[in-house]
Amino acid sequence: MSFFKFPSSMARLGAASAALLAPAIAFAQDAAAPAVAEAAAAAPAMTVDKGDTTWMLISSALVLLMTVPGLALFYGGLVRTKNMLSVLMQVLMVAAVAMLVWVAYGYSLAFTDGGSLNSFVGGFSKMFLAGVDVTTVAESFSKGVAIPELAFVIFQMTFAAITPGLIIGAFAERIKFSAVILFTILWLTFIYFPMAHMVWFWGGPSAYDGPTGLIFGFGAIDFAGGTVVHINAGIAGLVGAIMVGKRTGYGKDMMAPHSMTLTMVGASLLWVGWFGFNAGSNLESNAYAALAMINTFVATAAAIVSWAIVETFSRGKASMLGAASGAVAGLVVITPAAGFAGPMGAIVMGLVVSPICYFFVSTVKNKFGYDDTADVFGVHCIGGIIGALLTGVFVNPALGGAGIVDYSTADFAAGYAGTATQVWAQFKGVIVTVLWSGIGSAILFKIVDVIVGLRVPVEAEREGLDLASHGEAAYHS
Repeated sequence: MSFFKFPSSMARLGAASAALLAPAIAFAQDAAAPAVAEAAAAAPAMTVDKGDTTWMLISSALVLLMTVPGLALFYGGLVRTKNMLSVLMQVLMVAAVAMLVWVAYGYSLAFTDGGSLNSFVGGFSKMFLAGVDVTTVAESFSKGVAIPELAFVIFQMTFAAITPGLIIGAFAERIKFSAVILFTILWLTFIYFPMAHMVWFWGGPSAYDGPTGLIFGFGAIDFAGGTVVHINAGIAGLVGAIMVGKRTGYGKDMMAPHSMTLTMVGASLLWVGWFGFNAGSNLESNAYAALAMINTFVATAAAIVSWAIVETFSRGKASMLGAASGAVAGLVVITPAAGFAGPMGAIVMGLVVSPICYFFVSTVKNKFGYDDTADVFGVHCIGGIIGALLTGVFVNPALGGAGIVDYSTADFAAGYAGTATQVWAQFKGVIVTVLWSGIGSAILFKIVDVIVGLRVPVEAEREGLDLASHGEAAYHS
């Protein structure tokens, strides 16, 4: 047996996050090169760490909390009363379908060697979790420290479950339930799993030695999914909002959120769950997990304050909707930098992201006339892009960042090649993500439209999707 290391879902190529263990994972594989086998034979035996395992299981539960009920309530409060239940149902079912697809073949496509296609996607060697059992382990970046492979499978599964759920908010209140489910399966297969592989897969025993995913090979870093989750889902949401079309009466009828109370509860649950999302991406319970956690606190706080200030100056009042949007923007922007930036850098990122996202949701959306119900593009895609680029800046040790890991020496600061070099790598990663998800999602939406149709009839839309699609209502008074 030989060992293959690749970035954990949350970490990124060499990043520095937690002893960074974020991205580097090692799995036993049968088909390794002799040199790798020799290195593995010489390596110390891996010991499953109970503390790290406990943290990863808790983190997985926290990410599920983000999805149900967090995301479901956040989106549900933003739609009209007659569509509340439909949004809850969509988020719940998308998560359930994603989990099944993940264990069937998604894990294998994301985290195994894809041979000639390895730059873009993995293979089928672990289809239906073949070879994964209670004895197999995933090695963290800290040599000799490991967690059960099943714990890694579970953690990554929660990411696959929430990401397509984010897209739903862009075209809520007018899409067919069957279209949502079919699109989810296709999108995970052709967009999400390849993106996870491109960003987080590393199969070499030392610095960039061995097969890597395309974006990982650029040297781009993404600690917890700025590209894989937020830009990926955000651009798909924009494409979906345009291709599904505007809600009937958009721009004429009153379409205000029906319950800011539920949206506030949902946003709060997202924030709590995000600690598992970001700090869990370290894969170890250590100082780098603590760094990711404090960054998730302060970047979000800064973004909430920043959004409120911008609203006060632009419209005279700070709104609850704005505060909730600022919270999500802050969570999104720090995601790729959680284990790389220092706390002061995280605060700057939070302060910067809200004014830009506010401009997109209040001005750009109106200018171009697309109907993005929950501002998935304006907050997740734009916030993710800002976060990805600023990660290249604030990872700099001179600015309090952790630096980039040099895999040949395990020295985290030593791998940092300079701001310009890192930002350029980040930019290339952003461009690939936007093109892959944007073009691919457009094709998939068209396929779904041909097979089952995207939109419900106008009569059903006016009645509300709760009754028209599910035969029940969220409220009875």
